[in-house]
Amino acid sequence: MVRAIRAETPRTTFLRKLHFVMMAAALMVASSGAWAQRVEGDRARAEGIYATEVKVNGQGETERNGAFARGLAQVLGKLSGDRSVSSKPGVGNELRQAKIYVKQYDYRQDEGVGPTGAPSFNTLLVIQYDEEAVNDLAATLGIAIWPQPRPKPVLWLAIDDGSGPRLVGLPQVNAARPALNRAVERGYKLGLPTGNAAEQAAVGAIWRGDSAAVARASARYSPPMQLIGKLYRDATAGWKADWTFVDAGKVLANWSQTGADARQLMAGGADGAADALMKRYAKRAPSGEPGVYRVTFTGIDSSDDFIRLAGYLQKLSVVRRLAPVRATPQGLEYELDLVSGMPGFNRLLARDGVVDVMEGLEGQPPVYRLR
Repeated sequence: MVRAIRAETPRTTFLRKLHFVMMAAALMVASSGAWAQRVEGDRARAEGIYATEVKVNGQGETERNGAFARGLAQVLGKLSGDRSVSSKPGVGNELRQAKIYVKQYDYRQDEGVGPTGAPSFNTLLVIQYDEEAVNDLAATLGIAIWPQPRPKPVLWLAIDDGSGPRLVGLPQVNAARPALNRAVERGYKLGLPTGNAAEQAAVGAIWRGDSAAVARASARYSPPMQLIGKLYRDATAGWKADWTFVDAGKVLANWSQTGADARQLMAGGADGAADALMKRYAKRAPSGEPGVYRVTFTGIDSSDDFIRLAGYLQKLSVVRRLAPVRATPQGLEYELDLVSGMPGFNRLLARDGVVDVMEGLEGQPPVYRLR
């Protein structure tokens, strides 16, 4: 049987080659896309003071903006070391527009095990905030910043679950995980002693509250800071923890906690150390004194201008209260009750571009012009 051979025309040859090129390109795009997704997933981890991870229920804009606000609150908490920073004057207003402080974000899905043993998945929004913008926000609102690099105190923790006190060293790192993780959430890290035989002898000093002896045992570690804790059974509450925080031989804080969950008590130790460190080392940037200031605005040529200016000033996080005082040939005078003084007020004006700062006369209220 003779099989006919069909000769290809130039057009047929071109189409056949084009088909193979398009197929190869599609395979390359598909494979590179899958690789990019894996690499992106590997990168999607929050690292540093200005990054955080927030659990979300979806990837919609409303859910994302809510996560941006919660994340910014966490970052401000780490930056300042202050657990109550979200309640500071003006912070709430900025949290509502947190997306303007976001540098980049990504999603990550973590797989876990649910209560029934079935696989469960959590979607996390990994957010990186703009360092300069967040620092400027803290300065604007008069929020104290805990400077970096930050110390890494040594956690000297002894636990007695009824069989005698034992030191938690590096080999038992998982036992101290609640304290280590909470420290990271608060913006610093804790270290553990190696747990060798000589250090195991420090359990007695921990138990009798001899912080000086523990400090001597910790002399090989840097910096000379120790978070000393003993965790033991309590007949009434379940567990009790006694904590001491020492910096360069000086006791900065002592506190005790009780509760049914030993993990929460360990986390409370890291919280107490963060509070002590923040109180000692956090500093406010120069932002002026809170108070009532009188300023003059020009460029108000109509009732619409007046309404626009008043609406803008009311939205500013540094303005607690405002009241027009009088109209003069120079402009309209306002009395402003400011959270952080004139420098913080001027920072927000420069950021938003709604009002220009003008050169005022010495001894006269500052002058601004509505654009």
